[in-house]
Amino acid sequence: MSYEIRNMQAGDSARVIEIFEEGIAGGNATFDLDAPSWEAWDAKFVNHCRLVLENENEEILGWAALQPISSRDCFKGVAEVSIYLGNPAQGKGLGSMLLKKLILASEEHGFWMLQAAIFPENRPSIIIHEKFGFRRVGNREKFGQMNGVWRDVVLLERRSKTVGI
Repeated sequence: MSYEIRNMQAGDSARVIEIFEEGIAGGNATFDLDAPSWEAWDAKFVNHCRLVLENENEEILGWAALQPISSRDCFKGVAEVSIYLGNPAQGKGLGSMLLKKLILASEEHGFWMLQAAIFPENRPSIIIHEKFGFRRVGNREKFGQMNGVWRDVVLLERRSKTVGI
């Protein structure tokens, strides 16, 4: 099977939200309990560095995007990573493909620091991030509640070796 990563288009919105909903249902991808509308999703993420991964049948299997961590100008080059794969696409190395391409796109657009807050139970995501140079900054205990249960996150970051040096 062959795969292609391309820039996300407005027509991809329904599938992007469906994959987000699969992540919510899995319980270890996000604190969100409901998927946002496309308009809310679109407003949350930066307009560039939005990617989708397709198979040879042009079916979208996953997506990746960046959201700013602050509106302050001094942090314009710092963003949080979001990567989601549909359930059938997991465990095939496709997350690595998406993260690698997202890192390259982020540097092309002037991002010097990427961060990720990942549930410790989501070991595959932590492993992929570490594979691409993210380092553990620490564990944030009882970072947020999900369905009345406090959840921890592992905070990881990656400093660009080409941007902002």
